[in-house]
Amino acid sequence: MPTGSGSSCSAAVKESRSVVRKMLARTQHEGVGAIVRRSIGGFELRHFDPFLALDEFSVTAPAGFPDHPHRGFETVTYMLQGAVRHEDFEGHRGTIEAGDLQWMTAGRGIVHSEMPAEEGTQKGLQLWINLSSKHKMIKPRYQEMPSSDIPEAEEDGVKVRVIAGESLGAKSSVYTRTPTMYLDFTLQPDSYLQQPIPSHWNAFVYVLEGKGVFGSARSPPVGAHHLLLLSPGGDGLVAWNKSPKLLRFVLVGGQPLGESVAQLGPFVMNTDEEIDQTVEDFANFMNGFEKARHWRSEAAEGFGF
Repeated sequence: MPTGSGSSCSAAVKESRSVVRKMLARTQHEGVGAIVRRSIGGFELRHFDPFLALDEFSVTAPAGFPDHPHRGFETVTYMLQGAVRHEDFEGHRGTIEAGDLQWMTAGRGIVHSEMPAEEGTQKGLQLWINLSSKHKMIKPRYQEMPSSDIPEAEEDGVKVRVIAGESLGAKSSVYTRTPTMYLDFTLQPDSYLQQPIPSHWNAFVYVLEGKGVFGSARSPPVGAHHLLLLSPGGDGLVAWNKSPKLLRFVLVGGQPLGESVAQLGPFVMNTDEEIDQTVEDFANFMNGFEKARHWRSEAAEGFGF
């Protein structure tokens, strides 16, 4: 059981996972003029099965992510501030506002744009989740949820928004083709959390705000923009907020696929031959990319792209 003062949520963790690696997500340029803090998917950590990338992004018009393709995985966009406008070549479009979720399964192919929908700076997280070989060429689909529909729970100074999975009795309706949990926690000062995690899943923490202590009460506090890889095994995570300010972080876990990964930018398959075929499909508007031939997003064109 955890030690230390403060209140805790009720789920008991017998053996907490520890932090085995800590990384500061440093800023880099992505898209057109956009700034991201990339942790997973960068030079230091190429992949963390089943996760391919995690970006904390910041965009101010006219910067953004104009028309670009994807194949073979899912993108999960969770807005923290402002709003982005999404459009794809199937005619799907909408605005993802602060607190909203978009869970996009690219499958065999999507071409889309993600551009600022408001003045000022738009901020959010985008997570890439790999698909198994049997699911890489499925038909694209969306699961979208406004902020008001995301399940929330609060107990003993711990608040959670359940993007995927379950916590504090609240459960998300999002279907995760690759089994995944995605939890947004806010801890009041002098509170601590016990959150179960399936023992065979990989899991990580990304700190958004404040400083937290993770895994052991004797661990040093970790501040914003740090990614923490958690040890395998154990039945969950224990975390403390020992500071006088709020602590906010996301806890993400997923069932490893254990498959080979071949990646060329926005295309993720299992072999180099499949990547070559994907490049050919995109260049020749085939096998899922047919509608890309004549499509341009209105948002990107409005910014001169």
